[in-house]
Amino acid sequence: MIPLGIYVGVVLYLYFNQKNMIFYPKKDFDASPKEFNLQWENVDIPVGNKENIFGWYFPVTNSNAHKVVLFCHGNAGNISHRLSTVQFFVGLEINVFIFDYRGYGQSKGESKESNLYTDARLCYKWLVERKNFQPKDIFILGRSLGGAVAIDLATKVACGGLIVESSFTSATELGKKIFPWFPIKSLVKYRFDSIDKIDLVNCPLLVAHSPEDDMIPFYMGEALFEKAKKPKKFFRLNGLHNEREYLKD
Repeated sequence: MIPLGIYVGVVLYLYFNQKNMIFYPKKDFDASPKEFNLQWENVDIPVGNKENIFGWYFPVTNSNAHKVVLFCHGNAGNISHRLSTVQFFVGLEINVFIFDYRGYGQSKGESKESNLYTDARLCYKWLVERKNFQPKDIFILGRSLGGAVAIDLATKVACGGLIVESSFTSATELGKKIFPWFPIKSLVKYRFDSIDKIDLVNCPLLVAHSPEDDMIPFYMGEALFEKAKKPKKFFRLNGLHNEREYLKD
């Protein structure tokens, strides 16, 4: 049994420090698109109150130039840590727009659940209004925490498809998995209830997850897939949560 004093202390810690347990932003960029031989444009979207969303847009000039991937990344680091994935999609000759949520990288503002949803919506709007993409040609990709952001966005806008990679059913269920002895449902401030939204998505869906994922259980990816509407497809990845490999056919 856990001594009562320690138990209460942990409960208080989980409640008051959960923001720092969910969001791990990094301000400094560890790499540049130039190091990956990528062409790019800096994007700065004002939000108000001296806040902004910063991102990189990677254009291609080929038959797929009318299609774009809107990339919602995970909870740690910033856009500079996802350049290998960007390089993969650009190698498939597809435009990519990756952005940092407020509080990450050069994006100023507070990292919180509602802001993440708004940031993704504003980036989608930028693609439509500034780059003239048709909704049917925008493909939303969400990885890990970004999967919850991508699912939320896909319930609110039209798009060509949704890709959910290595993501969870809800923050509550993931918290209960990590801290089974504590009243997580009563403690969580950030819900990210993807399992309650996934069946509201009306576009084609691809769910990708690895059975070897060491951070987000494989069954959560399966649960999202099972509840989603058709058309849908499930793809098994290989490797740990942060060590996936992408293969081209």
